[in-house]
Amino acid sequence: MDCIRIARCDTRLWAGLLSGLHYEEENVNEHIRRNSGIVLAAFLVLCVAEFAVRVPVAGAEGGALLRAGIAKIDITPDKPVLMSGYASRKELSAGVHDHLYARIVAFESGGQRLVLVSTDLIGLYNAFEPLRDAIGKRYGLKPQEVFLSSTHTHSGPTPLVHDGENASNVEYTNGLIAKLLDAVGQAIEHQEAVQFGVGRGYSAVGMNRREKKADGSVKLGRNPYGPTDKEVLVLKLMKQDGTPLAALFDYATHGTSLGPKNLQISGDVLGLAAQFAEKILAPSVTAAPFAGASGDIDPWYRVLPGFRTENGWVPEPELLGTLLGEEVVHVFGGNQATETQAEIRTAFATLDLPAKKGDGNQGAQALQTMPLNVTVARIGKVGFVAVGCELLTEVGMAIKSGSPFGETFVITHCNGHAGYLAPAPLHAEGGYEVGSSHFAPEAADMLVKRAVEMLQGLK
Repeated sequence: MDCIRIARCDTRLWAGLLSGLHYEEENVNEHIRRNSGIVLAAFLVLCVAEFAVRVPVAGAEGGALLRAGIAKIDITPDKPVLMSGYASRKELSAGVHDHLYARIVAFESGGQRLVLVSTDLIGLYNAFEPLRDAIGKRYGLKPQEVFLSSTHTHSGPTPLVHDGENASNVEYTNGLIAKLLDAVGQAIEHQEAVQFGVGRGYSAVGMNRREKKADGSVKLGRNPYGPTDKEVLVLKLMKQDGTPLAALFDYATHGTSLGPKNLQISGDVLGLAAQFAEKILAPSVTAAPFAGASGDIDPWYRVLPGFRTENGWVPEPELLGTLLGEEVVHVFGGNQATETQAEIRTAFATLDLPAKKGDGNQGAQALQTMPLNVTVARIGKVGFVAVGCELLTEVGMAIKSGSPFGETFVITHCNGHAGYLAPAPLHAEGGYEVGSSHFAPEAADMLVKRAVEMLQGLK
């Protein structure tokens, strides 16, 4: 297979990527210049795909009957807790607007397994490794067979695991780990043969937040001409008799429709979208949300002080969650979900990516590299990429474009937390995501290349 033939076959991928990265005030040539690093990285991976280093994977040689089990548990704190996401917010939570949930889907096919965990939290952070190790020990699951992800709501509790920290949060987190460990077992125990399929929709709920000021600097705000990944991917699961079972959906947005003045617990946009979809589809259907590459994407309405209701006003978080949830329901309804057999394959790697020059750890010697966990999987013809960081949307779109699978779920805040990872062109612009990132400009291209190689290794 030569590079020319690959380029011809995948012209639509690059057209789609460039379309997604369109800026109204720029022409195509300028746009390609600004994003050439990301596009070139994904293109080169496609051209050398046959020569990519294969990552050791676990998987069966042929597709077998796909089985899945579902568990859903309430993880809402029952005491006031420190809330996540804003350093300026010092107060404890003061009420619950909507409950937080963990949703688990455990797959099995031909003896191979994959467990996807979605939690309405900012991230598992320090709780990730204790939970992953406990799950592996109790259920015999390998690291590459578990996706521990969070929707990144900024209106949930801060996970704390060490004595001496806020007692309510430590108590909550210890209880959370025990609950999640049991819930994974429930999902595994209730596995049954399923039918499945994947559908694609689109939503304008997410908006690029890198607003350009008159002096050329970048602030957190609203940039309607910036890149956004509007794709809503929905994996539909049904029982063999056609009864709807679950909707797993992936969408790129931060959980920041509510700001630091809000003291009510909420799943924010992704959590509210999942709750809406579950209410409309059926009480027996679980809608599991996953946060796509959204490091520079906020909801259209962002950092609000709370839920407005005066004079019939519809609270913006509920409005946005409903809008996204309706798209999930539309896609779910239009998906036939007739597949019954699928091969499961998985792989895990900790990448040592170059660190930003002069970036130290609490005054220590400057770091040379930063570790980043990357987990990949496939269920039949559907790919999954989980990254343990806040991945900017341009990087996620490049991974999708380079993926050998027709549909690829890019999931962030999953299996680790390494902060922001921005594409090289944005390092020259600066801004919050770039300034707080520990990764060097070239790290994004390296991640795209390696992630696509790992996906190729699952074929």
